[in-house]
Amino acid sequence: MKYISMNDVLNRLSELLEQRKSADPAASYVAKLYAKGMDSILKKVGEEATETVIAAKGGNKQEIIYETADLWFHTLIMLAKADLKPQDVLDELARREGLSGIAEKESRSEK
Repeated sequence: MKYISMNDVLNRLSELLEQRKSADPAASYVAKLYAKGMDSILKKVGEEATETVIAAKGGNKQEIIYETADLWFHTLIMLAKADLKPQDVLDELARREGLSGIAEKESRSEK
């Protein structure tokens, strides 16, 4: 299988999602979600998260991949609606790299 860079995919999707902000909701699923607002987007993220959990419990690798892709896609829509980029999340993950999860969580609760 050909190697696909995660950053390349995320950047292309991010650009596409930005373009969809000005698309016709009648012609674009993503534009339709944007038009419905953040609450509808969050509902989709929640639905996809639940479906991902169910797939993981079932143990079928293809279903896990499919549902995780749906979850990530809708999460990217949520980020774009909030005027955030995948890079913002990647930067936060990089910041946490090497930190103890317990220490990182404690540092957030101190703020």
